[in-house]
Amino acid sequence: MNLDEKLFLQGNEACVRGALAAGAAFYAGYPISPSTEIAELCSQMLPEHGGVFIQMEDEIASIAAVIGASLGGMKSFTATSGPGFSLMQENLGMAVMAEVPCVIINVQRFGPATGIATKPAQADVMQSRYGTHGDYEIIVLVPSSVQECYELTVEAFNLAERFRTPVILLSDAALAHLREQVVIPGDLRVVDRKKPGCPPGEYLPYGPGPELVSSMAAYGDPHIMRVTGLVHDERGYSTADGKTADNLLRRLAGKIENYSAELPQPLYWGDQDAEILLVAYGVIARAARAAIIKAREAGISVGLLQLRTLWPFPDQAVTEYLEKVKKALVPEMNLGQVVREVRRVNEGKAEIHLLSRTDTGIITPEQIVQKLREVV
Repeated sequence: MNLDEKLFLQGNEACVRGALAAGAAFYAGYPISPSTEIAELCSQMLPEHGGVFIQMEDEIASIAAVIGASLGGMKSFTATSGPGFSLMQENLGMAVMAEVPCVIINVQRFGPATGIATKPAQADVMQSRYGTHGDYEIIVLVPSSVQECYELTVEAFNLAERFRTPVILLSDAALAHLREQVVIPGDLRVVDRKKPGCPPGEYLPYGPGPELVSSMAAYGDPHIMRVTGLVHDERGYSTADGKTADNLLRRLAGKIENYSAELPQPLYWGDQDAEILLVAYGVIARAARAAIIKAREAGISVGLLQLRTLWPFPDQAVTEYLEKVKKALVPEMNLGQVVREVRRVNEGKAEIHLLSRTDTGIITPEQIVQKLREVV
């Protein structure tokens, strides 16, 4: 058995090491703060591991190259922030429709537009879910520590391969540049895409397959892999047939919705019989954990539900915890995005409050405790 290794890493560096551990072999990207370290490290480390790094002319070309490399059989990824993530949205939709596994790391920064390139925010939550057009499902993971930057990057690749879909890792500027000890496990679970097991003439690149996920041939294989962003039948031929379109759309959504239990589930911290529930994610979940201790000292009973998968939103888990409390507080570095989902699944049973900060600063444990005092 391989022994665990302990390293002192920055969040962005942990993402790169997680990608390599998951088997990533191709990175195409364009440098943009605060994700630039990911590109820099990939330029050094990918060739050392037999992979390929390409700096592209912009973010549109970056995700296009990532899609092409994945279709060629390589685990592929890119990293960006703010305006770059916006530029990737059309090709992200292409990857969803063509069922191309890949990973996009979005290190959130203050916006909109160019905003403040070096300051953190959590305002891309809804964009990560609804950024491209049309009806679709997508997987979005959100780390809250440098350790989770490593672990959830590995899991992002595993889920991309498992569900044959793009997966987004939603980090932020504060977490990206935070340094912590990270345990690199000696034994790691790595998932690879399922290859066709039938004769080439019988291969359906978009057949329903087990659990609605098709096997995937690579360009150059004996099995012919047709790729299009148009509505297509199981063979990959484009069509305007309404029934085919309906079946395709429902399968693409169903392969994620029906198996969402396989995604990283929320973690609970604090009092088991808490009076107030915190719902937090990303770097603010760290402040929320510290706030639990301070609140307990002030005589306030608090629990924290830390979200690790933002999309599909963990409706059932959040609803179950909301049913146990009379009040809940959602701290987030935006004008209120996840709080909308919490209110949606609450069904009016708990009193939901928002702690919003949009002055480029991190929400502190003290600010959370102060808000808790106000809502008790």
